[in-house]
Amino acid sequence: MRLLLIEDHQRFANFVKDGLEKEGFTVDCVNTAATGEAAQATVQYDSIILDLGLPDQDGLDLLRSWREDGSKTPVLILTARDGIDERVKGLNSGGDDYLLKPFAMEELIARIRALLRRPGGVLGLVITAGNVSFDTTAREVRINEKTISIPRREMGVLEHLMRRNGRVVPKDVLEDKIYGFGKEVSSNSVEVHVSRLRKRLSGAGANIIVHTLRGVGYLLSEEESLTTQKTSS
Repeated sequence: MRLLLIEDHQRFANFVKDGLEKEGFTVDCVNTAATGEAAQATVQYDSIILDLGLPDQDGLDLLRSWREDGSKTPVLILTARDGIDERVKGLNSGGDDYLLKPFAMEELIARIRALLRRPGGVLGLVITAGNVSFDTTAREVRINEKTISIPRREMGVLEHLMRRNGRVVPKDVLEDKIYGFGKEVSSNSVEVHVSRLRKRLSGAGANIIVHTLRGVGYLLSEEESLTTQKTSS
């Protein structure tokens, strides 16, 4: 899952970014409304964390402009403004949730996941494909009920492929989801992650296969469905 954090306090932003990335999120961090607006227009984020006290524009004005333009991306407002009127104003301006500073990182993570689990959201609790299950809350992958260890980026690739089981996922979509701004991405980085993921799944007895469609992307399928297709043809 790729998140946008708009927060002008650098030290605090780094704290939040580090905490979210440890939980498997990819986080882009910007410190002004202008750069936040540019990032939101460029990348399809799964959720946005928005501070209101930005140096160049009030965060609420930025939020209203997104909603007026038709954006439905979930937005969690993160601010020190603790008055009831301020909270009501934030939610009425299009915010999906409101968290006051200071806060516990565990609560922020739980609230983000709750937003992504809402109807139409991108985060289901557990997704399955074949004998593989992915608990997106615990960030845990199981094959035949046995937990296996998978590095963060390989886990990100697997999650997006499982969510689109049986459908092609373009290479650039995977790059967009597992890497944030400022990350150096080599031309074959996704291929490397996919190759390692294949070996890891096969070695653990998974009955799902990741196919490479040259020049197009990747597709996840179950072995049984492949056998059925060959038999029927």
